Amino acid sequence: MKYFIVAGEASGDLHASNLMQGIKQADSNADFRFFGGDLMAGQGGTLIKHYRDMAFMGFIEVLLNLRTIKANMELCKHSITEYKPDVVILVDYPGFNLRIARFARQSGFKVFYYIAPKVWAWNESRVKKLKRFVDRLFVIFPFEIDYFRGKGIDPVYEGNPSIDAITRKLPNPVPLSEFCAKNSLPQKPIIALVAGSRKQEIRYNLPVMLKVVNKFPNYQFVIAGAPSLDFSIYEPYIRGANVKIVFDQTYELLSCSTLAFVTSGTATLEAALLNVPQVVCYRGNLFSMLIAWMVIKVKYISLVNLNMGLEVVKELKQYDLTPTTLYNEASKLLPNTPERERQLEQYSMLRAKLGEKGASERVGKKMVDLIKST
Repeated sequence: MKYFIVAGEASGDLHASNLMQGIKQADSNADFRFFGGDLMAGQGGTLIKHYRDMAFMGFIEVLLNLRTIKANMELCKHSITEYKPDVVILVDYPGFNLRIARFARQSGFKVFYYIAPKVWAWNESRVKKLKRFVDRLFVIFPFEIDYFRGKGIDPVYEGNPSIDAITRKLPNPVPLSEFCAKNSLPQKPIIALVAGSRKQEIRYNLPVMLKVVNKFPNYQFVIAGAPSLDFSIYEPYIRGANVKIVFDQTYELLSCSTLAFVTSGTATLEAALLNVPQVVCYRGNLFSMLIAWMVIKVKYISLVNLNMGLEVVKELKQYDLTPTTLYNEASKLLPNTPERERQLEQYSMLRAKLGEKGASERVGKKMVDLIKST
């Protein structure tokens, strides 16, 4: 069968690539065309548009790039019409994908939505669009099941795909000595800086993280370079700083780090699954953040806290994120501290709540079965 998939950012590329692998296990004749990235391309099929040309974050950034977004949308619609897939699978990225859902459904195509929009956090009006334009909704967090059922949508939950992503990429933790040797780093404990996968996130969060580097002389700081960005994006910020950067090794880096500073997003959950104590950092464009404060309804921004329903990890947002507050919170998470042990204990409870590995295969099989049954 033919599958058209739309993923508009790095995390979507990761989870969509694992989903494609799951689909291929259930459908040996699967053919793919997609908006996505290198990981999806590695599964085969035709890459039409790379997500690096699509990932715009924040209200202001979206407004400044409306022409590009419109061109991408028209290309996507044309590609779907030309390809005539058995199903259009939309992965997260709701600002773009809900519009594609409407087009695809009205054009007579079956629509599956994988990784539901975070309507429980803000813009709940999108629930109506999901009900109207999506045939089946696939969620990845346990708390979303009751939420969507309460809105008249019966979602499919087969576990969290981040567990699969980590297991496939990193079957076993990487020893610190091995990681340091591989990347020509000194044999010294690491504090990881995971500042995001978009240029805007790097711009607003990395400079604050770097201001605490010299306050931890017994540690080396290593940046997890985003796969969609190159060194030139980071160079202005790290020039002269006592910090290193590694690309395409985020899981390996986290697995051998003592703690991490993590920009809110999927990486907060990944750090928890890799058992790395963390401080969540999030700054953005002032106007975009003001709008967000007015419309966001949830108490927490990190996926760790949202899934647990309590503050497992400290969240430093906007003006709360300063070198002083970051240093103070990080100091509480160093080895042999009560806060570190508490956080690690909560991580164990989180992993139990998210369920077993194999979610991507189960979702892939479910999608194939649903298509065949109609």
